[in-house]
Amino acid sequence: MQCIDFSRWVGNDTEKKTMNSTLDRKTAPQSRAVEHINLFKPAKTELGNGCNLFVLNSGDQELVRIEWIFNNLRFEQAKPLLNNAVNTMLTDGTETLTAAEIADKIDFYGAFLSVDYGFEQSQVTLYSLTKHLDKTLPVVKDILTNSIFPQKELNTYIRNQQQKLQVNLKKNDIVARRTFNKALYGDTIYGLNAEVETYNTVKREDLLTHYKQMYQPSNCTLIIAGKVDPSAVKLLTDVFGNNWENQSTPADTSQPALKPAIEKFYFLERPEALQSAIRIGTPFINRQHPDFPAVQVLNTVLGGYFGSRLMNNIREDKGYTYGIGAGVVSYRQGGALFIATEVGAEVCKAAVGEIEKEINRLKTELIPEDELNLVRNYMMGSLLGSLENVFSHADKFKNLYFSGMGYEYYDRYTEIVKNVTAVELLKLAKEYLDFDGFYKVIVGKY
Repeated sequence: MQCIDFSRWVGNDTEKKTMNSTLDRKTAPQSRAVEHINLFKPAKTELGNGCNLFVLNSGDQELVRIEWIFNNLRFEQAKPLLNNAVNTMLTDGTETLTAAEIADKIDFYGAFLSVDYGFEQSQVTLYSLTKHLDKTLPVVKDILTNSIFPQKELNTYIRNQQQKLQVNLKKNDIVARRTFNKALYGDTIYGLNAEVETYNTVKREDLLTHYKQMYQPSNCTLIIAGKVDPSAVKLLTDVFGNNWENQSTPADTSQPALKPAIEKFYFLERPEALQSAIRIGTPFINRQHPDFPAVQVLNTVLGGYFGSRLMNNIREDKGYTYGIGAGVVSYRQGGALFIATEVGAEVCKAAVGEIEKEINRLKTELIPEDELNLVRNYMMGSLLGSLENVFSHADKFKNLYFSGMGYEYYDRYTEIVKNVTAVELLKLAKEYLDFDGFYKVIVGKY
């Protein structure tokens, strides 16, 4: 039997005596502020067909994540669901493989394949062991070049989406979010409010036309992260740089201008509601604006973490809700600041009053230094904690790349978070937090 030297973990007698004599259990361990964030930067290659390839090589496991990211085509009000429907149905069958065969091939090699839709981009993501890339990459290539959107699968998609929407339209929080987005963004891809009958406008011939224009190399950003050896890059380049050609019609990825509604208050009454959904906010600056990092500090104080003012007031003190939060989102054409919660129907009006009170406090009172330090440490710790592996670093790169920004943004971000003053935040609150001008959506009772 092999003997195990446990002293490697617990130490010898001398070490244990030293530990016991110096350990003070009444004094908290020293903490250190996060000084700097080091981000992995990708290597870039432009393939001959116009596809940009970014490589982030790090880690010890023989695993890679590959993302094929496509900018959505211009929103058409007459056919509003095409971007979403095409992306969702990419894995439903090609000229050579059924949906079941695609899933079986990916599963056989222990890989994972997903499709994801966003307002601005749609993507295909593959997790695969590097030794199986020669088997898994051709499946993705087939999906991106030979999908056929079978009518049977389309019928199933329409039926499932209609049933899902019917269920969701009974949920106050989802109706509030839909109404809020429509008010802020109008008839655009950001403000889309599909109804059950809207899915009947999805036709197979439209999907095929949209697919050919959107899923072409000149509209693709390809990102591989993980333990990426030269052979993996060569294989990726061979499969997606050769024999993947652009269409004669380039991808039109422009989007209509955002047109916020004139009406600012929306109340959708539901007499039987036990809870009311509240969504309050406004069109806002995006990541490219110089005030964005400081405004994120202000938002965190208001409702961006569990110890925020909205949580302390409306959950902990008043007991009106289980949770409430505030967020800032960034899009190409701008962004949004929003507050969202569900409260007991009988206290909805009181909750809105408390939200207004907390916003006005930020405009009239300096944030105490101890509270501001807590928020600073939380934000820096959250940023550092979000960089747990190379995939997280790739996500940070995507935020920058699709915002048209460089890595100096995060240097500036950390500097502002660490040093922004209460006086500066008070000034920003007066400039940006106009509760009277905010859009307000209530679904339930008020």
